[in-house]
Amino acid sequence: MSVDYKEISKNGLWDNNPALVQLLGLCPLLAVSGSVVNSLGLGLATILVLVGSNISVSLIRKTVSDAVRLPAFVMIIASFTTCTELLMKAFTYELYQILGIFIPLIVTNCAILGRADAFACKNKIIPSAVDGIMMGLGFTLVLVAIGAIREILGSGTLFANMHLLLGPMAENWTLNLFGDNYRGFLVAILPPGAFIATGFLIAIKNIIDAEAEKREKARKAAAGPVEKVSKRVRTTGHIS
Repeated sequence: MSVDYKEISKNGLWDNNPALVQLLGLCPLLAVSGSVVNSLGLGLATILVLVGSNISVSLIRKTVSDAVRLPAFVMIIASFTTCTELLMKAFTYELYQILGIFIPLIVTNCAILGRADAFACKNKIIPSAVDGIMMGLGFTLVLVAIGAIREILGSGTLFANMHLLLGPMAENWTLNLFGDNYRGFLVAILPPGAFIATGFLIAIKNIIDAEAEKREKARKAAAGPVEKVSKRVRTTGHIS
């Protein structure tokens, strides 16, 4: 069976986005999305766990029985989460401290277990890896978008403290968009701001999808009815 990588990519980034469509992993998404650096850090950690667990689940898909399937998946996800946590402690310790409990809590992210059970355990390694990348990237893009909105409205800055993730080269990346006298919009920084920003993003996606569906219906209507052509069954078993 051929694999449609374009469809896998579209599902992960848009049609079946974990954050905007499936509404999975909302706890870390809403909790740490106060800035771009926090969102990007958690997003990259999630991608790493998703790709690693999808590949591993695909490798063992034919050897693990249904009785221990889900416990095995959870152990794999927990292992990759621990590896990611140790990597962050080693290379981005200050950011790890800011993200706190939400890094080890990646193991409970339903989006990761869901992809392992719905896709990786039924497909080969490369499609599973691509699915993990695209699902993780879709989740990360939403995280970063919410983080950017909240950081801009709440603090008047963008890309603040990026050196916590990218090192000294990002020391001067901070953009002060509204000047030094901006007092900030408190609601954007608080948890309600995360819910509001997420709601707006979901609404925008639904509007775009509705408009695309209208255009597709209009295109089909303009093309006219599909002409029905009679088919002949040949003795070879083929239909022409």
